Amino acid sequence: MADLCEKVGADVQQVARGIGLDKRIGGKFLNAGPGYGGSCFPKDTVALARTASDHGAPIRLIETTVAVNDARKKAMVDKVVRALGGEMRGRTIALLGLTFKPNTDDMRDAPALEIITGLQALGARVQGYDPEGMREAGRLVAGVDFRPGPYEAVEGADAVVIVTEWDQFRALDLERVKGLLRRPVVVDLRNIYRPEDMAEQGFAYVGVGRPQGRGSEAVAAIAAVA
Repeated sequence: MADLCEKVGADVQQVARGIGLDKRIGGKFLNAGPGYGGSCFPKDTVALARTASDHGAPIRLIETTVAVNDARKKAMVDKVVRALGGEMRGRTIALLGLTFKPNTDDMRDAPALEIITGLQALGARVQGYDPEGMREAGRLVAGVDFRPGPYEAVEGADAVVIVTEWDQFRALDLERVKGLLRRPVVVDLRNIYRPEDMAEQGFAYVGVGRPQGRGSEAVAAIAAVA
């Protein structure tokens, strides 16, 4: 739905709000993002799909859910690439948030792992910060420059990518962030900021499933001079 919203100029958060008005669904888990992770849902969906297939009763909906989630994580790498004009070699990317959700150190199947390896494969350097997950992340991925705080992570980066919606990332000093970045590019994979507010702050801002508007124009302008 987020991808469709981007194509037609809709806002996925408004769409989710409308869907959530149906009491049979609710709005608690209707948040666009970079895909699900953790210890339970990825393992359980794969196990259910495999069991069903082994017994000759394939569950296509579950199989498709697993495939779409895997593709979703890779698509987030493409979103970062587009935000920087298509060239990643020699770029430095700051990742804020590594765990699959806030308030945990759990890195199992975290979208950040796929994003990191995807960016590195394209020649980018990754600087990362997470309040709880850096030790575990260090066991799972190599070559990441882990930083002691969010501002240290964004310093000298060509773009900042918000991967996990920790509360402290919702309250960043945006003027300070802009001063530390080489280019004022923010790719917000959790939609924790308002596009119009980021545009007013002078950022080239890209969210998930939201109209890009001034943010996309700013991205194109930055890429043209990069």
